[in-house]
Amino acid sequence: MSELEQIASDAVKLATSRGATDAECTLSEGEEFSAGVRMREIENLTQAGSRGAGIRVLVGKCSGSSYTSDLSRAGIESMVRSALELAKITTEDPFAGMPEEFGKVETDLRLYDGAIAQMESEWKIAQAREAEQAALAADPRIQNSEGAGFTSYLGTRVLANSRGFLGSYRTSSCGLSVTPVAKSNGSMERDYWYSSARAARGLESAESVGKRAAERALRRLNPRKIATQKAPVIFEPRTARALLGDVFGAVNGSAIYRQASFLAGKLGERVASGLLTVIDDATMPGLFGTSPFDDEGVVSRRTTVIERGVLKNYLLNTYSARKLGMKSTGNASRGLSGNAGVGPGNFYIEKGFLAPEKMIGEVRAGLYVTELIGTAANAVTGDYSSGAAGLWIDGGELAYPVSEITIAGNLKRMLMDVVEIGADLDFRGSIAAPSLLIREMTISGH
Repeated sequence: MSELEQIASDAVKLATSRGATDAECTLSEGEEFSAGVRMREIENLTQAGSRGAGIRVLVGKCSGSSYTSDLSRAGIESMVRSALELAKITTEDPFAGMPEEFGKVETDLRLYDGAIAQMESEWKIAQAREAEQAALAADPRIQNSEGAGFTSYLGTRVLANSRGFLGSYRTSSCGLSVTPVAKSNGSMERDYWYSSARAARGLESAESVGKRAAERALRRLNPRKIATQKAPVIFEPRTARALLGDVFGAVNGSAIYRQASFLAGKLGERVASGLLTVIDDATMPGLFGTSPFDDEGVVSRRTTVIERGVLKNYLLNTYSARKLGMKSTGNASRGLSGNAGVGPGNFYIEKGFLAPEKMIGEVRAGLYVTELIGTAANAVTGDYSSGAAGLWIDGGELAYPVSEITIAGNLKRMLMDVVEIGADLDFRGSIAAPSLLIREMTISGH
């Protein structure tokens, strides 16, 4: 048993010996690095370590929680005492309690890469500089930069509870990003590109990140305004991910039991285009939403949320599952303290068969969305509105950039109106989506 596992186990034993009917302790230890450069000079540099513990105790149906960054015996005792005192003054909740079943994925999920631990600080800073230089050298119109950055993280997560569960896993990640600024004829536009991975070999080269960022900034130069109209809209993967994040909010069990979602009471019904299948899978090796167990000790799994347009499952932790008379889907998520919320594993739309170029080619006149600004989605009604920027499609080709527009619709209709799904699914976080073509949305211009 590791030191952190021992501390977590001891905290649980201490809590039950002092009157808790159940207890669970979460420990987290991490080491993070962040370097930022701008116009070739180092702008910020951070290297920090952190350790912390949180405990949740149950005294009957009353719960209390506390956390500490002091992992000494005295610090743990103080944390346990605080949680027990809070439990004594909270109201009973009939749905409070531990999960009925615990478990963990025993196969290697490739969450940790020792090569990231071997990266030298100087090399990481050089990567950020190289990415920015590649962007600046891509075209004479790239005249400035909002900076480039390299980040890395190494961490350990431990969970122990009074039902005999003890689990831990290590994680690693690294990321590289750059935001160049392009200028031409009085127009100044910025855009960015980034790469992130759990393993060092999964990171795109600094040169390719810089060039891609430059291309994105350049294609936004000299944008035009367009007239208000209804037209087809393509969300590229980066903006489709944001749209899928709104769908996650609508299938989140906490929103469902509060009747705060337009998908409440819709299980078994068709809620989207027959082309659309949405999966949540925390068992996919090497991805950001992967873990052997959730933050309550429930084994990670694959859950089909929408299958060919039909709503099959909500995503649940133990509490929301009890509220709804269902079973947890292994989606409990939390920091160190408090009750668990509901979070995604790898939440994604299954890819289609069309290359993005072919999808664009199918649109006579419409909008290709590359940026969403101040998105507002109402989970209860489905109403959707967002500031946007992108490229106007004319005759099946990307014709010119557009900005200062708003796109609006309703998620209920938008999901039904997905007419094409791209083959360009790309996991850069725990939520991922390929390009999506929506039949029609309202585009407000001038």
